[in-house]
Amino acid sequence: MSLDEITPVAQDYLKAIWSATEWGDAPLSTKSLAARMGTTAPNVTETVKRLAAQGLVEYQPYKPVTLTGKGCEHAIAMVRRHRLLESFLAASLGYSWDEVHAEAERLEHAASDELIERIDQMLGHPTHDPHGDPIPTPVGQRERPAHAVRLDAAEPGFYRVLRISDADPQRLIRFQQAGIVPDSVVEVAEAGHFRLRVVAVGPVELIETDAAAIWLVPSSTRG
Repeated sequence: MSLDEITPVAQDYLKAIWSATEWGDAPLSTKSLAARMGTTAPNVTETVKRLAAQGLVEYQPYKPVTLTGKGCEHAIAMVRRHRLLESFLAASLGYSWDEVHAEAERLEHAASDELIERIDQMLGHPTHDPHGDPIPTPVGQRERPAHAVRLDAAEPGFYRVLRISDADPQRLIRFQQAGIVPDSVVEVAEAGHFRLRVVAVGPVELIETDAAAIWLVPSSTRG
């Protein structure tokens, strides 16, 4: 069964299940998956059972939902589509980074593999999307630095912003206004506190949910 032979709903579920663990979080329970998909737990259970019958997920009641090998392959292909479309919208059509996620969500189900590969070639084979998330290669390889750390777990020091969650468009607007974007250099003043100094801009005070959206890697330079 190819990616285009499964429904858009199935594609969304596979992508959501895979993306939930991409940065080290625990696999999704049925309840968590329902919250992420904006539906009810019974609806999720029904859909997940269909995916299990297709050999795309492993499902056991009261346990997290996990992907099979084929399910993981399809999920990564969807992530590649999504992130390349985001990159195309930003680089070629002038979309801002807070707009591209929702638009790519609408386009990714209709995009053919041929279109995605042409976009990849036209953009020069980008490795990351506008939010800093790695774009998987056509064979599913992806780059995530082993020493990446979330801001709310970072020790004091200088860091380069690696990626920022695109879950909240309004937060992306605030971050951009504060100079917190991928590749910007920031200084963490104190572990456990959400105060940053953006080297090119100045101090920023964040709330806890903001800090959980930012991933960093240590920086050898201070700007």
